Amino acid sequence: MSDNGSGGQAGWRLRVDSTRCVSSGFCVGSAPDHFAMDVVSGPLADVVAPSDAVLEAADFCPVEAISVFDAQTGTQLAPKR
Repeated sequence: MSDNGSGGQAGWRLRVDSTRCVSSGFCVGSAPDHFAMDVVSGPLADVVAPSDAVLEAADFCPVEAISVFDAQTGTQLAPKR
């Protein structure tokens, strides 16, 4: 069974496209335990425990810069398409 590069970790993998991020701060405001703002937003950890706040941050990012994937399967969970 392949772990798709996750090291077998259960949870969600977060990615922020720094070329799309406009530093709106919504992700930091809605999920402060998962995102921080430097010049642009970035995840505090590569793989996190599932959280509604993370899905909300990805779904409501004004430029869809945040993606959430199942760390074991690689399935994209957010933003909703």
